[in-house]
Amino acid sequence: MVNGAKRDEDWKTVVTRVREHEENMDSNELFTMALGAGGQWRVVSSRFEGEPKRLELELEARSGLKWACPECGAQSSAYDSVEKRWRHLNFFQYECELKARVPRCNCGEHGVRVVEVPWARPGSGFTLMFEALAMLLCGQMPVADAAELLGEEDTRLWRMLCALVEAAQERRDWSKVRRVLVDETSARRGHRYVTLFVDAESKELLLMCEGKKAGTLHEFAEALRSHGATPEQIEWVGMDMSGAYAAGVDEHLPKARKAFDHFHIVALAGQALDEVRRELQREQATLKGSRWAILGNEWTRTEEQKALRKAICAQYPKLGRALKLKETLQASLWARDTQSLKWWCGWAARSRLEPFRRLARTLKKHWEGIMGFFESGITSAAIEAINGKVQLAKRLARGFRNFVCFRAIAYLKSAHLDLELPTLIPT
Repeated sequence: MVNGAKRDEDWKTVVTRVREHEENMDSNELFTMALGAGGQWRVVSSRFEGEPKRLELELEARSGLKWACPECGAQSSAYDSVEKRWRHLNFFQYECELKARVPRCNCGEHGVRVVEVPWARPGSGFTLMFEALAMLLCGQMPVADAAELLGEEDTRLWRMLCALVEAAQERRDWSKVRRVLVDETSARRGHRYVTLFVDAESKELLLMCEGKKAGTLHEFAEALRSHGATPEQIEWVGMDMSGAYAAGVDEHLPKARKAFDHFHIVALAGQALDEVRRELQREQATLKGSRWAILGNEWTRTEEQKALRKAICAQYPKLGRALKLKETLQASLWARDTQSLKWWCGWAARSRLEPFRRLARTLKKHWEGIMGFFESGITSAAIEAINGKVQLAKRLARGFRNFVCFRAIAYLKSAHLDLELPTLIPT
């Protein structure tokens, strides 16, 4: 009982002292605690200035400390100091800026270097907390809008965003990547394209390259080596029937097998059907206005379009045969029925419809890749979803000033990067 009473009395004494300290604590101590500046720094002054209204916090390094070299971590005394400033999160609705004279240490191996501060990245004019908020906004809206909301120049935000994204991209580990999707998407007007590489299993964007040529596969193979992987570990590549991509896979991913998604094959069948329709339309004016009734899937058509479709196919048997070829091919691909697909190629070759005869020859030429789809089941759904995100970001921003900015936004939205920024919620 005596020991218990003694512990209670000691606890009451500690609580009393803490409360006394809180009552005597000034604003500088509060700001030091809020910034989490650590034991090496303290806020020595806080000034609320006039127009434009803003809060300036001045920090000072504690004297007599050793500082770590940012290159090797070796401890040494301060050589001199330089003044630096950082934009911090707003204080209520007013800008907040940190100012400090940052020590420079004289490392025996690397010479004089500016030491790192706990509240900001080296070389950045923003604190880590401000960068966390800015990146959150940039992931949800165009950078120009985020800059206006934050009261900053968009060029400064772009430099910050690109630096953080590129650093996070370099840290990614691709050692478990086995299946990859490849496709191109539009970068800007004038037939400017970029190539996307997506992990078919994790649905993450791995790499974006300029152009849509075989050389992009070489860039991907090199990127694999720099992210803890090898080109030999790639087992499947889901792609369209592009000759450039196929040649790149054969050259740079030696053990990968190609898989041509049924979506691209059905798209080719739709083009063949449209060629037949346009050929008839040039001869028969009554086909005008029937395009969407004919080309779409039957289960997505309205009752009026279905009726029109049935009437036109009855009136023009040639178009009816083309439509039946397209629908049968679609069913064979969905069922992954090899025998049915072989039978279809023979039917198309004898159909006297040149667009479908060409399609049959195309399927025979790329038969191995089509069988690869039957075996692997790889589809382009993930890369088409990422393509949609990228194109939406491009439209909202009304285009990007260069490829580097376009790539940074694509990675930010679709690569699931670990930016290593602090949480905005106090813990």
